[in-house]
Amino acid sequence: MARYTCSFILAINLENLQPLMLDLLQNCDLEIQYYSSDYILAREIPGNVSVSQLVKAEVLIDKSTATETETRMTIVVKNEELPLRLENHCRKVFDFIKKEIEISRYWHLIESLAG
Repeated sequence: MARYTCSFILAINLENLQPLMLDLLQNCDLEIQYYSSDYILAREIPGNVSVSQLVKAEVLIDKSTATETETRMTIVVKNEELPLRLENHCRKVFDFIKKEIEISRYWHLIESLAG
């Protein structure tokens, strides 16, 4: 199973982050499956890749350390595909989502740490 993670510290209010992340994921051609105030689950829309390559993205928002101006969050992007090559479908989707978060005009990126 391919799995890629990245943690972010963003200069944005906790209450504003979740709706903006929902929009960002939908703009990345992901369908929102579930969300709460601190968690979002989205998946790739079937049709362009095989079932094992379909990507799921999880966003975990850390409410316990959030301040009025700073929020931490982690994204996990995974699928059932074995990551036999460095350039696989899951990695491409992960890199795209990560880049969209880093360049978003709705917040200021303070720190990004890929794992």
